[in-house]
Amino acid sequence: MVFRISVAIVLVVAVLGALFPDGFARVSGHLLDVTTARFGWLYLVSVLGFLVFCLFLAFSRHGQVRLGMDDEEPEYGDRSWFAMLFSAGMGIGLVFWGVAEPVSHFIDPPPGVEGGTAAAARVAVRYSFFHWGLHAWAIYALIALCIAYFSFRKGLPALISSTFHPLLGDRIHSFPGKAIDILAVLATVFGVATSLGLGTLQINGGLTHLTGIPTGIGIQLIIIAVVTFLFMGSAMTGIDRGIKILSNVNMLLAGGLVLFTFVMGPTWFVLDVLTTTVGDYVQNLIPMSLRLTPYSGDPWVVTWTLFYWAWWIAWAPFVGMFIARISRGRTLKEFILGVLLVPSALSFFWFSALGGSALFMEMFEGRGIAALVQEDVTSALFITLQQLPLGSILAGLAVLLICTFFVTSADSATFVLGMLSSEGRLTPSTRMKLTWGALVSSIAAVLLLSGGLEGLQTAAIVAAAPFAVIMVGMCVSIYRALVAEDRARQRQERRRRRKVDLLLEAEETP
Repeated sequence: MVFRISVAIVLVVAVLGALFPDGFARVSGHLLDVTTARFGWLYLVSVLGFLVFCLFLAFSRHGQVRLGMDDEEPEYGDRSWFAMLFSAGMGIGLVFWGVAEPVSHFIDPPPGVEGGTAAAARVAVRYSFFHWGLHAWAIYALIALCIAYFSFRKGLPALISSTFHPLLGDRIHSFPGKAIDILAVLATVFGVATSLGLGTLQINGGLTHLTGIPTGIGIQLIIIAVVTFLFMGSAMTGIDRGIKILSNVNMLLAGGLVLFTFVMGPTWFVLDVLTTTVGDYVQNLIPMSLRLTPYSGDPWVVTWTLFYWAWWIAWAPFVGMFIARISRGRTLKEFILGVLLVPSALSFFWFSALGGSALFMEMFEGRGIAALVQEDVTSALFITLQQLPLGSILAGLAVLLICTFFVTSADSATFVLGMLSSEGRLTPSTRMKLTWGALVSSIAAVLLLSGGLEGLQTAAIVAAAPFAVIMVGMCVSIYRALVAEDRARQRQERRRRRKVDLLLEAEETP
């Protein structure tokens, strides 16, 4: 039921978008206006709440609960676990925005800051940290935690609907549960399609920069077709081969790229930026988390923060399901702190090294990077890398990295969509994974046809709104389940102690 209905809806959207791209863009634009005008507050309040809730669980008495049986050990070692976390959770987007976002904020900062100044540069890196840091990973951690807990500890199917068992009971197997799973599938399709569209734009930008191949929708559709063929091949090999191997390759490529930039670029400036911005980030965490502009109507928060929060929420069913699948055997505290802190720290270093280097070249060396980024945001990374020694080789490495991230993200997405639409099977059929791979690529192509980058952002924000409400319900559900388990454990401990006391009394009686 979930598979048939979800496929039908996605097919209708894909066909309508392909046949009527202008009308599709107008309708989605109207939905965007309604969503941001009426529910912007919901994104900000709920995402901050998810972060607070995750930290509360990690340091509460529930922190030692294991995602699995009490004696289980983690299925994957820390290195492979972190590599798969990072590849599935950020991947293409981090490469796309690593330079583009700080430079874009430097040119056009949040309201109240003058563009092109030292203050704008400082705010630019801080908001990059904010958009890619703890809040994003709290969204992923919450869904992954709920799925892993109810699946590995309570023996329920690995589905979003299973996380509502304390609230819905056996109705998770009927219409209410199926509706939740369908919403999760749709949010995942559009969230992943957004990322694949971004990856396509940047691959096209990189090829243009390296070889002079023109930028255009025709080339982008060819790129989508080629990479779709590659990730479908990877999807047929399974998680322990294709995804795991590619994730480790991604980490090696990404690590080599950022370390080379750090060493060969303005190293001391990057360290100063990292140190200063971490302090700014912590100091301004709450004000940034709740910032809207109801009095001025400035669109900056909608264009950036709301887009990111919606994008992460739309990605959350896919990434959460995948993280849950690879996290069996870890305690709640170990899981939450690992998911929140390690990828966030890597993201901070990434933006400091790449974005900081670009800002240094713009502000102190007059390389004109800001003007070039304004002209074509997809070329931001390649323009910056070109300023370093071996710049052309680095740019080629970056294109390869984007391709491998593309393959890994799409491969992981087809795996998770297969699970969501096949009653939570941990090994969905190849036919189902290939079907979802083709549909996700089709939606990415439609979004590019109907609006390019703006169309991708619109789809993410609109698709995420209903799922944000579902995530709030997941918080209530897992907390109720943890409290019930804790009470049952306390009752069992009291009975055990009572038996011990009775035995001791019996031994002392003559």
